[in-house]
Amino acid sequence: MRHISNKNGYLCCPFVVLLVFFMSEVQLTDTLFMVRPTHFGWNEQTAMTNAFQHQQGNAAQNVVQNVVHEFNHFVKKLRNIGLNVITFDSLQHTPDAVFPNNWISFHTNGTLITYPMLAPNRRAELRNDVIDYFQQHYKIKRHLDLAENFVSQNLFLEGTGSLCLDRIHQIAYCCLSPRTNEQLVLHWCEQMEYRPVLFRAIDKNGQAIYHTNVMLYIGEDFAVLAADTIADPHERQTLITFLEETGHEIVYINHDQMTHFGANVLQTQNKDEERVLIISEQAYLALSQQQLLLLNQYNEHILHTPLYNIEKYGGGSARCMMAEVFLPKK
Repeated sequence: MRHISNKNGYLCCPFVVLLVFFMSEVQLTDTLFMVRPTHFGWNEQTAMTNAFQHQQGNAAQNVVQNVVHEFNHFVKKLRNIGLNVITFDSLQHTPDAVFPNNWISFHTNGTLITYPMLAPNRRAELRNDVIDYFQQHYKIKRHLDLAENFVSQNLFLEGTGSLCLDRIHQIAYCCLSPRTNEQLVLHWCEQMEYRPVLFRAIDKNGQAIYHTNVMLYIGEDFAVLAADTIADPHERQTLITFLEETGHEIVYINHDQMTHFGANVLQTQNKDEERVLIISEQAYLALSQQQLLLLNQYNEHILHTPLYNIEKYGGGSARCMMAEVFLPKK
């Protein structure tokens, strides 16, 4: 794999290689893995790097009841529209377990990957019973355990929160942050035969955006991008060029829409092979009619659901709650 460096030293791949792709994966799945947040709560260990979350104060018990209701309502809507949802209940002492895409990912080549997470109390989300379930029901050729190998080195990569994947063209888009280590991104790309596109993204206060998937989403034929979060014009243009050269129409969103989780969406395909875009109610209402018209061109359905408590106290939204399952079934 060959790389070039931009003027800041971050790595990306040369445009000429865009003419050659592996084309071994698909972008959409009909199966999702989710964790019911029975032990949800504000996580002080993640608050320093996540500007989206807020402390819940004295309303802790009501918050748990509300987020479980939001979760159950969400899962019901997903199943009603023809998606397969695999659910587990969260364990004690795992306040962020509702966001399983940070610790596990599943791939069409039979690879299951577990990831090293920055917050010590999030590492308890990695569960052997979940891995055992997928080993029993799906064909897993390889378990790539990054969590065990890299936590001790203080290197972190938080799953498809850190990695926004163009699976068709095998490109991994990543904004670097305390939760997304450059060395580990490159290692992941070597293991999975992906090309990395790396950049830095910041919010209005100059704080690093903690996960790529709150400012960027890669669908089958479109992308959602908060381009203004990328301060360096060269990095911004590099990213835009990669998206355009791979056939993605870009739906641009602003900072305010990003803080309402406008990019934290997921495109899926239901049992009738219809495209379903999944988005929170808050994010849906933050988008303009023109943006929604663009998204409707690429999706037969836009499923939006209220996730206000999960978003406010957990600092993540719809896409963070779903780990896509691409493994071949037994």
